[in-house]
Amino acid sequence: MKLDDAPALALSADPAERLVEAIDLPIGRWGRSGASGNDATLLFCNGPYARWAGRPSAELVGHTLAELYGAAAWAAASDAFAAAFNGRTVSYERHLTHHGAASRWARVQVFPDRNAEGDVEAVYTIAFDIHQDMIDREQLLEARRRLNRFTEHIPYPLTYVDREFKLRFVNLAYQQAVSAPAEALIGRPIGEVRGAARWAEHRPYFDRALAGESVQYTRLVQGLPHGARWMRTSYVPDMDDDGTVQGIYTVSIDVHELTEAQQRLARTAQRDALTDALSRRTMMERLDTAVAACTSQPVALFFVDLDGFKALNDAYGHAAGDALLVSLTQALQQAVRLEDAVGRFGGDEFLVLAPVRDAAGAAALATHLLNAVRACAAQCGGAAGVSASIGYALAPQDSTQALRLLQLADTAMYEAKRAGKDRVMHCGC
Repeated sequence: MKLDDAPALALSADPAERLVEAIDLPIGRWGRSGASGNDATLLFCNGPYARWAGRPSAELVGHTLAELYGAAAWAAASDAFAAAFNGRTVSYERHLTHHGAASRWARVQVFPDRNAEGDVEAVYTIAFDIHQDMIDREQLLEARRRLNRFTEHIPYPLTYVDREFKLRFVNLAYQQAVSAPAEALIGRPIGEVRGAARWAEHRPYFDRALAGESVQYTRLVQGLPHGARWMRTSYVPDMDDDGTVQGIYTVSIDVHELTEAQQRLARTAQRDALTDALSRRTMMERLDTAVAACTSQPVALFFVDLDGFKALNDAYGHAAGDALLVSLTQALQQAVRLEDAVGRFGGDEFLVLAPVRDAAGAAALATHLLNAVRACAAQCGGAAGVSASIGYALAPQDSTQALRLLQLADTAMYEAKRAGKDRVMHCGC
């Protein structure tokens, strides 16, 4: 007999059984087995059930579930059958293999069959093939397990907070950073965990992330086991499909070496490599800014050019000349305030930019700079013949344009040289 041949079913006078036969799902009707009810006997099955079981219906009907599929199958199904015989609808999942066929996952729903008086006479089972769903779920679970292992063991503190800034996830690195286990952290406000001062520092970035913006914050963290380190925390909003922020991910990474390298690069761009004075470019930027603000306070630009420097280089070599340039830079920096700017314009030329009270104050500072150069040259062996010619100009008195002010100071410096060197000269003289 072919598996889809079911003459007994076709001749059934029960309308329900004829309807079940028309449904393209494996359906069986089961009765209690014996007085103990320790098994269930198949009373009826439709064609799809016979095909699903891999045997003709004549070989199935009248046998118990344990006889058909084994004791392990009944052990997996018995609780569901017991519940259905007691009037409840339940389901269970099982990895099935029928007569050598490839194993597949199925979900079996078991529900009572009641008579006119409402008593449970039997139970029905309907099997649904959920094999692909189970495979997809297992793959998803495995991917989640891998992600959990990654997030748990990534060496950077990682958290997830909800819209109320309460911790919902912390990895091992974060637990170590705050010296507390996960169970003591989950559900607590992150501000409470980190303390008021640190929360006040970080709160603005959390607020921006809660508004939907991804932000970063880099700061120098003190008190770490290996000393102070530059750390960068990223705040990333977790948005649903509607764009509503459900929470915020934070991850902190060590960027110490990168930050220090960036600072070195920035210093290289801002500072002269030999003397550590401000670079020509930085001085011009400072000059532009100072001249733009000079309406509130006058600013003086001093152009310092060394006299006799070439002779020093020729007599003692470039190493001696470089050493003198370094010493002169330090002398000029010490002669002015911390907020004033000292830069190397090129070769043996320097610029000094300083706010002054008035023209008399600028003249006094020019003389102070000249004396600083003289004192430095006297202290450096072989530099006794080195002096400086200094020209200066004031903004807004002499000009309100940065390049024009530089030109006027440069012209005044050359006037000082022509006048005999080792002196100062204002461009208006």
